[in-house]
Amino acid sequence: MEHRIMRALRRHHISFRHAFDGLRWALHTQPNFRVHILCSLFVIWLGYYFNIKSTEMTILIFAIVLGLSAEMINTAIESVTDLMTSKWRKEAKIAKDVSAGMMLLVAFGAIFVAICIFSPYIRIYLHI
Repeated sequence: MEHRIMRALRRHHISFRHAFDGLRWALHTQPNFRVHILCSLFVIWLGYYFNIKSTEMTILIFAIVLGLSAEMINTAIESVTDLMTSKWRKEAKIAKDVSAGMMLLVAFGAIFVAICIFSPYIRIYLHI
């Protein structure tokens, strides 16, 4: 029984290590991922600066995680597509375009969420 538990823990440890390797790889090799991280840090700082409600911060964090996840999914789809074929193929273009479209949709959604949350605070700050 104890050996099974140790094996299970070892497998999870290895899975976590690979997951963190993926995060590190995205951070070090993907310029768009780094831009998303910087924008995310700014949004979190802005949330603290305006002392927004915890539910609003939770919504912002969810939008941030969704955006970073979509960026990583987009990168994975592009990488797998490149692995499958080095030639121009309509199907490869569709896969890459749709995954880029997903990222764009999530980015627009996150911007909309940020505008909805921050606009009352900014109006108060600017006395509008």
